[in-house]
Amino acid sequence: MALIPATILTGFLGSGKTTLLKRILTEAHGQKIAVIENEFGEENIDSDILVTESKEQIVQMSNGCICCTIREDLREALQTLAAKRRKGLLDFDRVVIETTGLADPGPVAQTFFMDDEIAESYLLDSILTLVDAKHAPQQLNDRQEARRQVGFADQIFISKSDLVAAKETEALIHRLKHMNPRAPQQKVHFGEVPLKDVFDLRGFNLNAKLDIDPDFLKEDDHEHHDHDHAHGEHCDHPSHANEGHGHHHHHDDDVKSFVYRSDRAFDPARLEDFLGAIVNIYGPRMLRYKGVLHMKGTERKVIFQGVHQLMGSDLGPEWGKDEARQSRMVFIGIELPREILEQGLDQCLV
Repeated sequence: MALIPATILTGFLGSGKTTLLKRILTEAHGQKIAVIENEFGEENIDSDILVTESKEQIVQMSNGCICCTIREDLREALQTLAAKRRKGLLDFDRVVIETTGLADPGPVAQTFFMDDEIAESYLLDSILTLVDAKHAPQQLNDRQEARRQVGFADQIFISKSDLVAAKETEALIHRLKHMNPRAPQQKVHFGEVPLKDVFDLRGFNLNAKLDIDPDFLKEDDHEHHDHDHAHGEHCDHPSHANEGHGHHHHHDDDVKSFVYRSDRAFDPARLEDFLGAIVNIYGPRMLRYKGVLHMKGTERKVIFQGVHQLMGSDLGPEWGKDEARQSRMVFIGIELPREILEQGLDQCLV
């Protein structure tokens, strides 16, 4: 049986998660979606309910979607849904997990990799993060949960941009890009998002495509290092202290990203040891990291990615005949020691 794709929907309180979810559930797309709500908010997902199993809080909606509200373990809810699907008691094509506004998506994502039973039934597709244009600047300043949600995202939806001036939205987009250069951003109005931008994004697939916003790299290319490291951050000043210093932005967010590139090949054993050590020490602060690597001893690209302490790699396609063999890695995390990482990676090169 094919794995059930799962999507994690996150975003700070009031960012419009429920609005987006309602839209996804009510649109006539012919897909049967099971929703797991990580809390019972004031606003129930749909009053148009046909069946209620009060014990497990699984509700079937009129369009064939299912809503399951859990207060206990996510793992149990996922297992219950998969078991009922296997037995033919429930029929659904995919799962959407709506986290609470204060949730860290990390542990939710890890559930799909650490639990064998879940991994045998589900495939984590992506983490979608909603950001409220009106309140995000303050929330990002004040709340680490909001910054972590951005760092984990595979796709960022900016809501309520009609409530703020265009230049404020531009500043927010720029700030988010520095925190997470690999997540495309899109403005949404009342949850109106094409389904193709929500499902089957394959954010957790190991593939040879490393999506980093090209403008993000260009902007920082004036910082030349010998290996052409492009960095997501150039101000070490506290927030706003550097206004008038010619910097692009004035936020010293603790969630930052940087990109490492090198044309020299990596020594596989040295790189494995180094990444293992780094993940051991900094794993809790490493939100998402991903790379396409040029490795000694293989004609194929090596693809790797990780969430916190969980890291995986795979052989990708062969390098093209005329393709420049360049390793590219992006690290997104909380106060990651960029220099230590870069020096360590440099020492793993052949």
